[in-house]
Amino acid sequence: MSVEELAETPPVRVVEVHRSGLHVIGDNIDETVPPRSDATVGDWLLLDHDHPQSSRLLDRTSIVKRRAAGTGHQIQLIAANIDTAFIVSSCNQDFNIARLERYIAMAFEAEITPVIVLTKADLVTATDDYVEKARAISDLVSVVTLDARGEEPRTLLAGWCKPGQTVAFLGSSGVGKSTLTNALAGTHAIETQTIREDDAKGRHTTTRRQLHFVPGGCVVLDTPGMRELQLTDAASGIGDVFADLQDLATQCRFKDCRHEAEPGCAVQKALETHDIDAARVNRWRKLMAEEAFNSATLAERRSKDKAFGKMIRRTKKQKLKPNWDD
Repeated sequence: MSVEELAETPPVRVVEVHRSGLHVIGDNIDETVPPRSDATVGDWLLLDHDHPQSSRLLDRTSIVKRRAAGTGHQIQLIAANIDTAFIVSSCNQDFNIARLERYIAMAFEAEITPVIVLTKADLVTATDDYVEKARAISDLVSVVTLDARGEEPRTLLAGWCKPGQTVAFLGSSGVGKSTLTNALAGTHAIETQTIREDDAKGRHTTTRRQLHFVPGGCVVLDTPGMRELQLTDAASGIGDVFADLQDLATQCRFKDCRHEAEPGCAVQKALETHDIDAARVNRWRKLMAEEAFNSATLAERRSKDKAFGKMIRRTKKQKLKPNWDD
């Protein structure tokens, strides 16, 4: 692209998505452009000042998505062009291995570096058990334990928060995502709330995904807690999280083995000899079944939408055809 073209359509980044439009920021640009369903927080656009709705969406380095909550079987875009996903969990009742595995699988699928961040370490006498369980998820994922307040986030997360990098805080409500963003920014601009003392559940403080430009050149995405994280088109990511079980499954007699009661099942044999953990196998099977169902349902929906679109186009063409018999 030439200098003249860049001047005419300068690059801007989507920092917030509203129903009324996309908040974009660029060099001396801070405005809202018309909404569009194919763009999400973190996307880059070449802004067409005369026809902003026609601004070009640039290719992404990564895209985080999930099956939208509800029964509509739609895909929801979470964020684009993320380099590192800090998957945040507290050292309390919020800590949940199955949820962490889901987030990590989503990050792996998007080819984003996942890092588990354990917060509220100052509220427990020992964090060893939490750290051990988190590290057991995958050898490819670093685990950081910290107090979200003060200087620890800047110091311990500095290796991932380098100039030009975009990082995201993902996790449940109340685990400290906004507090961590404030810590990296060196401000208290983002509102935070404490968890409920009776069940350690978080309150929704952040209501939308938003990019923040922090000192040092790093860009931070703060996100609201997701009550439901349904994976779709994530078979590869799930395989990376459960790489040992995936390798073991290749030794089964049948390629379509469901690892239940089929003869020659290598997974069942390993369970009988206690070489693998039964709870982890159940979580793996559940995620694979969920992903296969969601992906198949979405593929069927796309096929129906495509067929419906073709029918509409045919109908329009037929209406436009001149009737020479009249």
